[in-house]
Amino acid sequence: MANHVSSLKRVRQTVTRTDVNRANRSRVRTSLRALREALTKGDVKAAQDQYRETTSALDKSVQKGIFHQNTVSRYKSRLNARLKALVLAKA
Repeated sequence: MANHVSSLKRVRQTVTRTDVNRANRSRVRTSLRALREALTKGDVKAAQDQYRETTSALDKSVQKGIFHQNTVSRYKSRLNARLKALVLAKA
C-alpha cells in the first residue's frame, strides 16, 4: 500500500475514475445490447429510436476516453447497415 500522501491521493483518484469508467462502459454495452435485440426482433420503430440513443452513448464514450474513435465508427457503421437492411426489408 502507498505511504506518501500524494500516492494515497492517486489511489483514491484511481478508484473513483475506475468506477466512472465502468459505469460509462456498462451504459454503452447495455445500449448496444438493446439495439441488437430490437434489430433481431424486427421492430423498425424501436430499432430506430434505440439507434439514436446508442450512437449518442457511443459518441459520449469517445469523448470520455472509454472507446477509441475508430472502434465507435466501426460499431456505428455496422449497426446502421443492419438497421438500413431491416428498414428496406420491411418496406
